[in-house]
Amino acid sequence: MAQWTSAVGAAQLARLLGSQQDRPAGPGTRRPPAYRALADGIRLLVLEGRVPVAARLPAERELALALSVSRTTVAAAYEALRGEGFLESRRGAGSWTAVPAGNPVPARGLEPLPPEALGSMIDLGCAALPAPEPWLTRAVQGALEELPPYAHTHGDYPAGLPALRAMIADRYTQRGIATMPEQIMVTTGAMGAIDAICHLFGGRGERIAVESPSYANILQLMREAGARLVPVAMAEGLTGWDLDRWRQVLREAAPRIAYVVADFHNPTGALADEDQRRRLVDAARSAGTVLVADETMSELWLDEDVEMPRPVCGFDPAGSTVITVGSASKAFWAGMRIGWVRAAPDVIRSLVAARAYADLGTPVLEQLAVNWLFGTGGWEEAVELRRTQARQNRDELVSAVRRELPGWEFEVPRGGLTLWVRTGGLSGSRLAEAGERVGVRVPSGPRFGVDGAFEGYVRLPFTVGGAVAEEAAARLAAAARIVETGGTTGGEAPRTFVA
Repeated sequence: MAQWTSAVGAAQLARLLGSQQDRPAGPGTRRPPAYRALADGIRLLVLEGRVPVAARLPAERELALALSVSRTTVAAAYEALRGEGFLESRRGAGSWTAVPAGNPVPARGLEPLPPEALGSMIDLGCAALPAPEPWLTRAVQGALEELPPYAHTHGDYPAGLPALRAMIADRYTQRGIATMPEQIMVTTGAMGAIDAICHLFGGRGERIAVESPSYANILQLMREAGARLVPVAMAEGLTGWDLDRWRQVLREAAPRIAYVVADFHNPTGALADEDQRRRLVDAARSAGTVLVADETMSELWLDEDVEMPRPVCGFDPAGSTVITVGSASKAFWAGMRIGWVRAAPDVIRSLVAARAYADLGTPVLEQLAVNWLFGTGGWEEAVELRRTQARQNRDELVSAVRRELPGWEFEVPRGGLTLWVRTGGLSGSRLAEAGERVGVRVPSGPRFGVDGAFEGYVRLPFTVGGAVAEEAAARLAAAARIVETGGTTGGEAPRTFVA
């Protein structure tokens, strides 16, 4: 019986390997043998989750033809991978990817760093800040005071607590978007909202248009739902969307859903202007595409003179085209797993009905805490604390990276939580691997793309500042030197760092 659960074709593997571009070797730098370079490339793809574990690899002859190398080179690479525990083989069943015993199974998404690693590893993997105290504690205390009446019920509210739905609807109305509570469903974070939307509109095999790059965890969620992702390149710099490309994709691919982050896009930080929003909504309406607008970063403007455009749903007054997703996770705290969907009432009813087969509802206590924040003004004060912290972190991280890595290129976004960095020709995948060895965790660009795109990028979140930001930049510079020279850390373990 075969041990593999999926397969990677020779052409696909060659394309993924071809995306791993390194800077040309400098004087005195020794290139690894061809078989070693091939083995390293496949190992990186497995470690990043871009080739899944238990995926059958092409036969040696097929891959040799696709890569224009000798079969001996492929055979030696496979043998090296077997020796390292990244490949298993059996006569008649072929060879399939594996991970060595004791290693975590990799994923395409971004997972939080395990608590036991926090002492020696600086985590730049997740764009999430600590809670803005004292507002978290006050919100939970306020929620406990409101809890007793709800404790006498079954506790399942598939659409969300009526009080919170009404509060969220009022907040949209105050922004100039008339909204009824019947247009709101409370979810378990923004991920829960988008998962529900994808299952309702984007069944297996459906096309979903996504920005390129886009948020890694959402891309992985859509892949696992069986969607066919259609990437649409962002405009140059931080200027938002390329509407000519969007119109072409919507017209020719006719995707069922399009997923966009108009407000301080993750990972680039771009802010789409009002004209782009209006034109994209019009194009989606003409194509019959449901436009899912992720607003999780919308309150995180960091520069005082930023003028925020109207929400995307403001250009769809009938509610027939745009579904909006919001969340407390980025603006307040990632541990507050409260999100919401704003859509036409019939869409909300369909989402609520489908929820009976998923999670039945969102935890009551957390809903009451967010409702308390909205109703007391605590939300605005907490978010202002969040902006101040993120602004300071952004400025200190930018300064540290410019000093330690002057060849890296980026534009400084005016909001959000992420910096999208071009790494001077170095492979983002190799930087991520080297970073783990020197004590800094950073996600590579391909995690945010489709099919090997953005190998020359990494994403840096504004989650650290001060001395920690300086140390993070120094460790990134050490990782860059390892990648440039093909060298090692010299056996030096990353030192423990206490902020």
